[in-house]
Amino acid sequence: MEKTARIYIAGHRGMVGSSIRKALEAKGYSNLVYRTSSELDLRNQAAVTAFFEEEKIDYVFLAAAKVGGILANNIYRADFLYENLMIQNNVIHESYKSGVKKLMFLGSSCIYPKMAPQPLKEEYLLSGFLEPTNEPYAIAKISGIKMCEAYRDQYNCNFISVMPTNLYGINDNYHPENSHVLPAMIRKFHEAKEKGEKVILWGSGSPLREFLFSTDLADACLYLMQNYNEKEFVNIGYGEEISIKDLASKVSKVVGYNGQIEWDSSKPDGSPRKLMDSSRLFDTGWKPKIDLNKGIELAYHDFLSKLD
Repeated sequence: MEKTARIYIAGHRGMVGSSIRKALEAKGYSNLVYRTSSELDLRNQAAVTAFFEEEKIDYVFLAAAKVGGILANNIYRADFLYENLMIQNNVIHESYKSGVKKLMFLGSSCIYPKMAPQPLKEEYLLSGFLEPTNEPYAIAKISGIKMCEAYRDQYNCNFISVMPTNLYGINDNYHPENSHVLPAMIRKFHEAKEKGEKVILWGSGSPLREFLFSTDLADACLYLMQNYNEKEFVNIGYGEEISIKDLASKVSKVVGYNGQIEWDSSKPDGSPRKLMDSSRLFDTGWKPKIDLNKGIELAYHDFLSKLD
């Protein structure tokens, strides 16, 4: 990407989009374009068409999405499917129509079948049944991957897709009902410490998960935008996994919570294991820099800053 190129970051206020924006600015990219959701409704095709016609965008990072944890994904199933399909359909199609040089679509590791072999290789996509609790979101993301591939096949568009593992970090969502597991834990443990209460966590604590810090994801995205131009999507992971129970122990230690932790086994665990095979990316020379202990500390400081 040229330093003077007009780069559109869809979803610039979210954790992923804001990390990409900061990474671009740190590398000297100043011609960045973004809109809040109130300024541009990406679900509105006419509005997105007008935006691309006016702004003459060169490169697109498509990080805008309706996101949430198990609870939100399971309750708002229609919203997650409809809104994500509309957002990505409009941005991808208008990027083609307006001659965007390159687009990166950011998916999610939930695209893989629930019982896929571990670690998850890119070729396992569509090889089995999805995890039911987040199936609508996963279907939308799979559609985005296939849309990028189809526009590449039919129109020769340089549209690439990346699949991040579970993310956490600066500017995360700490909402008690629709946040992901790690930020949800940070809030639960912090509030329990303040009130002197026990912490109740969903499931058995046995599922294994992998976590990548947001600035590492942004660094990988910029690296791939500069160096990768293939049809096949690319996993972006950390390369190590941890049980949810051990994660809870790490988070409680960082937060300083010494109380009781209770596991509600009546609640769903989700997939039993989800580790990405990131060898396609790692073999190119890119590696993450922030380990889980340091990342949780940084995330907790971010959470505390939002309380001020």
